[in-house]
Amino acid sequence: MIDAVVIGSGPNGLVAANVLADAGWTVEVLEAQDQPGGAVRSDREVHPEYVNDVFSSFYPLAAASPVLSALDLGREGLRWSHAPHVLAHPLLDGSCAVLDRNRSVTAAGLDVFAPGDGRSWLALCRIWDRLGDDIVNALFSPFPPVLATGRLTARLRAAGGLRLARSLVLPVRRLGEEEFTGEGGRLLLAGNALHADLAPEAAGSGGFGWLMSMLGQFHGFPVPVGGAGALTSALVRRLQARGGSVRCGQRVTEVVVRQGRAMGVRTASGDAVPARRAVLADVSAPSLYGALVPSEHLPSRLLDDMRRFQWDYATFKVDWALSGPIPWTSPAASAAGTVHLAEGVDELTRCASQIARGLVPDRPFLLLGQMSTADATRSPRGTESAWAYTHVPHKVKADAGPDGLSGGWGTAERERMADRVEQQVERYAPGFRSLVRARRILAPPSFEAADDNLYNGAINGGTASLHQQLVFRPVPGTGRPETPVKSLYLASASAHPGGGVHGAPGANAARAAIRSTRGTAAALTAAQRLLARRGRDGSGPTA
Repeated sequence: MIDAVVIGSGPNGLVAANVLADAGWTVEVLEAQDQPGGAVRSDREVHPEYVNDVFSSFYPLAAASPVLSALDLGREGLRWSHAPHVLAHPLLDGSCAVLDRNRSVTAAGLDVFAPGDGRSWLALCRIWDRLGDDIVNALFSPFPPVLATGRLTARLRAAGGLRLARSLVLPVRRLGEEEFTGEGGRLLLAGNALHADLAPEAAGSGGFGWLMSMLGQFHGFPVPVGGAGALTSALVRRLQARGGSVRCGQRVTEVVVRQGRAMGVRTASGDAVPARRAVLADVSAPSLYGALVPSEHLPSRLLDDMRRFQWDYATFKVDWALSGPIPWTSPAASAAGTVHLAEGVDELTRCASQIARGLVPDRPFLLLGQMSTADATRSPRGTESAWAYTHVPHKVKADAGPDGLSGGWGTAERERMADRVEQQVERYAPGFRSLVRARRILAPPSFEAADDNLYNGAINGGTASLHQQLVFRPVPGTGRPETPVKSLYLASASAHPGGGVHGAPGANAARAAIRSTRGTAAALTAAQRLLARRGRDGSGPTA
């Protein structure tokens, strides 16, 4: 019998398995799909000469993550690559806000929008100089991060105390208005905040926008050389070298619970896979508590809270094989790995408002990746492997545009929405559509079909809004990987600290499992010693 079963081979599941293997556990990972990786995969299905990342692509959180750093994946062949610029946000007048790993370059570009804004950017960077390491450690530690928070609190006082804390809980629109006179700095903060499902007016979006901006400033938005799948391959190789295994095509249908303890899992084929010590679930919280664990083993309050669980926005994505570089009107955008497309913060608000009202945006905010710009191995010289995604409502009430999109996402609707995405790119890069050699369309149902965790294209494991973070993630009173079922741990992005490729939920779950078994072993050892002592002095039943 193996020590642990891990359900799901996304990055969190593979990190969890590696941490357990490092502790000497025997581990088996069961994956429903025919290949490992979850949302960290790449392929050549758009065009045989092009590598396209199927889901996630840029990994600033991975670059900052102490969890992934400790795994030393470079020894498994993983290499990272950066575009010349981290991020660009062009506007129709040809101006362009640029985030560069050299803070002076970023600042100089913002001064073009408004003199003095560069100085404001450098002031934000100096705050990160003082607090960044402690913020990252607190973010990726199990909740509550007592030691990391203690250090962070002490340094927070020195860096501005309550005034700084106030800035971090501001809506990103307000934070941008307070820090910058021109549009450039505001666009960098707001565009980065909208990597999650946070509107510019949402409380806490300022802190998230600043966090992502500083990660880009200090770590860049790196990509694995050869495709996102290279990160998954490195994790799998590392696990296998330590005796662990990954079995694909093994859909888990039930966590087997006896007397309140997880004993293993059962698969769709009817196979039982017992686990001596723990079951770790790299699945969404609604999947774990709504399907895999029979309801009779769960508290009624938890089941009631799960009915209030909120997903992040649905996602629509288009992958391209392009015959040449994208012809941006703003030349600076050509050197950026990530490009944000929206005509100012007001248009970001407009788009977020349409989604909140159940409307498919007519001018969608696009996050666009120029993958060959970031990693030249992705396509033939002089071409570009690219993608763009946007958010759409889970339940579409109407189309804000002219195409009558209903949210059914049949073939005709997918094509019309993909055309809308391309038209948005064309606004900033006239002639773009003439470069398209091939494209692939991923509508919300496509995401879920490829990975059960990506419910209707929700890529964050649940909303990033404050009401479902920290002690509220995935439901109030949790915030930790332990579950009401003994020896069962939530190891997915639905657990603290949430979405992104950084491995923290998986590592937190693995460490919780290790601590629990250590505690059990210590208790058994103490009991055995007590019985032995009683036997020696004649006071016990063995006398």
